[in-house]
Order: sequence, then structure tokens, then C-alpha cells
Amino acid sequence: MNEVLRRAMFDAQLTEVDLSARLAVDPKTVRNWLKGQMPHPQTRAAITRLLGIEETALWPSLCTLGAGRERPSELAAVYPRRMAISQQSWLALFSAAQSEIGVLAYSALFLAEDARLVGLLGQKAAQGVRVRIALGDPEGRNVDRRGVEEEIGEAMSMKIRNAIAWLSLLLQQDGVELRLHDTVLYNSMYRSDDQLLVNQHAFGIPAAQSPVYHFRDGVDSEMFRSYLTSFERIWTLGRAAAVDAGSR
Repeated sequence: MNEVLRRAMFDAQLTEVDLSARLAVDPKTVRNWLKGQMPHPQTRAAITRLLGIEETALWPSLCTLGAGRERPSELAAVYPRRMAISQQSWLALFSAAQSEIGVLAYSALFLAEDARLVGLLGQKAAQGVRVRIALGDPEGRNVDRRGVEEEIGEAMSMKIRNAIAWLSLLLQQDGVELRLHDTVLYNSMYRSDDQLLVNQHAFGIPAAQSPVYHFRDGVDSEMFRSYLTSFERIWTLGRAAAVDAGSR
């Protein structure tokens, strides 16, 4: 079952019949797509326009690392920059979580400011999903350093404080944990069970403009597990932070 396609159709409020009518195909064809069959290129392009989600998110097998080279099985997609990932893709990622959601970043302000994404995290926590969020310590030296790298100075600390304020109600829920870290982040991470988005960091380039790698855990998922080990080490080093429910 193509769960990403199913979720994208649900978010777009399109049934199998609706999508088949828009694309002038038989409803059985749409059901075959949901079962895993891949549409033709022209049809795929039309579907992505209708649903507002990237082609490689809907069909990860399209992602390759170059002519004649197959991608590693754990690499589902590659995005040239984080801003290329649509809101629908983020919603699909976190919607799939059944046990674990993890966020590791300096501020993750783009997520915190999105009421729909934050609401989804709250729904998942209410369903028993563990939600862990690790953000940079606003008073930490490495947050200051990253601010200098991105040429925004003290604004980095302000972004973190703003993110915590936006997340304040979410952070009051059972099952949601916040820790602050003072580590050098070579990448940000966004986990949903066996899926992981790794946003690279580069000197002088904001994370939003840097590449993102989408990994899926499997039998030989060496990269996925290496990044997950890094996440856990930073989480262990972080400190719990009290949050004022009335801060936003």
C-alpha cells in the first residue's frame, strides 16, 4: 500500500473516484496506484500537481544517484534544499508515526510556526506516540557559533526562544519531551518511526537552503542507524527545560 499517496489524497480531500475523474482514468487504475503500481511519467506529474507533494515522496524508487547507479535501498529521496519539501510531505511523514517522533535542530522554527504540523504532533502524542524535541540551548556557545556562521548573530537564540514559545502548549502534553543541547550540529534530523529526514548543515548556508536526505530503516540500513545513534547521544547530553504554558 502506498501510504504516502493515500494520505496525500486524504489531505487534498480527493477520493479514488475524484482523482480518477480529474485524470480521466478508471477508478481501478487509482486503486492499483494505491496498491503500489507506479503511474506513467506524464500521469505522475499530473498527480503531483493535484496533490502538492513531490514525486520522489510519492514514489521513492524514482530517486537515483546517477546514470546506471541504483540508490541504496535505505535512501528514499534526496531534496536539494529543505524548502523544497512541501507541507503535505511533512504531514505525511509525521502522520505515519505509530510509536516515535523525534526532532533535532537548533530552532526548527519552520515547524513550530506551522499550526497544522504542531497540531498533528499533539494528536500523535494523544494517541500514545512518544514525541521528543531537542533544540539548541539559547545560552549555549554553539548556538552563538551557528548564528555567526549563518550571519544572523543573536537572531539564532531568538529563533529558538520563539520556537519554544510556539510549541509551549504542545510541550505541556503527556508524552512530549523537550531538551536543550549545546552541541555542534552537522545536520538536523526529523524522525517518524522507521523514516528519517536528515537536513545537512553547511558553513554560511541556512539549513532551509541545504540538502535533505530521506532514509527508511531496513535490514541493511547502516546510514539510518548511524544518524539515529547520533540523535540518541545528543538527546542524552541535553537538559530538560521547563516551559511556561502561557508564553504564547
